[in-house]
Amino acid sequence: MKIIVGLGNPGLKYKNTRHNAGFLVLKILADKHKIKIKKKGFNGVYGIGRIKQQEVMLFEPLTYMNLSGEAVVSVCSSKLELQKDLLVISDDITLPLGTIRIREKGSAGGHNGLKSVIGKIGQDFARLRIGVGMESEGGDVSQYVLSSFSRGEKAFLKESLTRAQEAVEMWLLTEDVKRVMNRYNGQNA
Repeated sequence: MKIIVGLGNPGLKYKNTRHNAGFLVLKILADKHKIKIKKKGFNGVYGIGRIKQQEVMLFEPLTYMNLSGEAVVSVCSSKLELQKDLLVISDDITLPLGTIRIREKGSAGGHNGLKSVIGKIGQDFARLRIGVGMESEGGDVSQYVLSSFSRGEKAFLKESLTRAQEAVEMWLLTEDVKRVMNRYNGQNA
């Protein structure tokens, strides 16, 4: 089984914020493939179904972003080959809005949710980052990522979330992160 984790903060207060880009991609996947993310367990909520002939678990941690690693380590079974079976989706302020980037493994890049996951399971897992672009340097990062998208940004966001959903589906179909990277990295809405 493949596990696709969307990072975000639980609760209505954070529902449509930049930091919840991972949750937003999971919602698109769940709606398209009729997977209900309602079961509680592993410090989160999840749904199990099939996407591209693969059995998948779509998982949303119920821990806050900075503690995401606790939920991810809980959901990862001992049989899971992290490098092959886990994909973590998060926001990224360093990528322009409308851009997505997938990688085989790597650092947290300053993202506290990814830092928490890496602290619990190491760096060897695929990650898909959704650009939420922070235009001005020196601003309050936490205030920015906890803000909602503006009306003008929503068109870019919709296109990048759709491309992210397509990238996840390609990853499931090919199991080849490099091929997905070649297809989707660097594309803008």
